[in-house]
Amino acid sequence: MDVIQAWMGQINGFLWGPVMLALILGTGLFLQLRLGFMPVRRIGPGFRLMWRGRTGDAGAAGEVSPFAALMTCLSATVGVGMATKYAEIVLAVHFRERDEAGHSVGGPMYAIKNGLGKRWASLGTAFALFGGLAGFGIGNMEIRE
Repeated sequence: MDVIQAWMGQINGFLWGPVMLALILGTGLFLQLRLGFMPVRRIGPGFRLMWRGRTGDAGAAGEVSPFAALMTCLSATVGVGMATKYAEIVLAVHFRERDEAGHSVGGPMYAIKNGLGKRWASLGTAFALFGGLAGFGIGNMEIRE
């Protein structure tokens, strides 16, 4: 068990070391610049939507109220970077599909398939597969001493 813990510690140190930190911060800065600091400039309308209440406009299109969309976005962005999350959400909404029942389906795998083309559909499938497999190990491992 000690060997596995040491091995996992080395992998963790490599993956989440200074290089990864620089890549994450660099990506966030790049997106902030390319978006013209939109996440910072538009925080006022976001708060107005939040204070308006949990229900959106009665006649507005879509399945998610502005409040629910804002809360979902903010819950996943604290500490990660608003520009990165904004870009991810724009891609997910732009490249989503409708299933047979008329419900919206989407996510990174649909953005890969529909955004990059059918040639890259296998990459979207791989993302979905590895994401599903990762769910079994991320946060579910308990180390006892």
